[in-house]
Amino acid sequence: MELLTLDFLARWSHTLFGITWIGLLYYFNFIQGGYFKQASPEALADAKEKLAPSALWWFRWGAMLTFLTGVVLLGVVGDRINAFTVLGATLGTLMFLNVWLVIWPQQKIALGLVEGGDSAAAGAKALLASRTNTLFSAPMLMGMFGSFHGGGSGVMPLMAQGAGYTGLIVALLIVLALEANALFGKQGPMATVNGVIACSLALTVVLGAVLQLL
Repeated sequence: MELLTLDFLARWSHTLFGITWIGLLYYFNFIQGGYFKQASPEALADAKEKLAPSALWWFRWGAMLTFLTGVVLLGVVGDRINAFTVLGATLGTLMFLNVWLVIWPQQKIALGLVEGGDSAAAGAKALLASRTNTLFSAPMLMGMFGSFHGGGSGVMPLMAQGAGYTGLIVALLIVLALEANALFGKQGPMATVNGVIACSLALTVVLGAVLQLL
């Protein structure tokens, strides 16, 4: 298979799976969460038994396939690597890990798919991780686009530019601090839909400025 064909297929499938994953992420945060608060007990029980598990199946496997095709783009195709690429890949990887190691295990408890555990506490942990993934989604997309428009190509040019390297380190430290909050902190301004959207857009501006100016 020619590299051009592999590049196209990897990029196409990465985008397709990403749309599936992030689309469901937005559905959970912007639609389903609000419905669950307003639904009747009977409707809520039915949704938890039938709707949510099905949506979570597509959600977690969309995340898995997005991650794997991203690995192909970076490791096999040799996608352009600069500060934006590294930031986007880091955000995407953390989001993928949040899905499989936090959201899905906690949702199984919250929805009663497994026995034992505190369903309320599990639901809160899953929600915080899901809110954080929503927070990360806009700057992650910026990182994907920045692989073409962020300047520089290849690992060595990135490392040779002291200003770009400093900006990347600062941006990654900000991201890791926010991920730590996802695991051990609170929702804060992300408690509402409008809040998490505003925070995601603000984080995109901040991280973009850090990469460009430092």
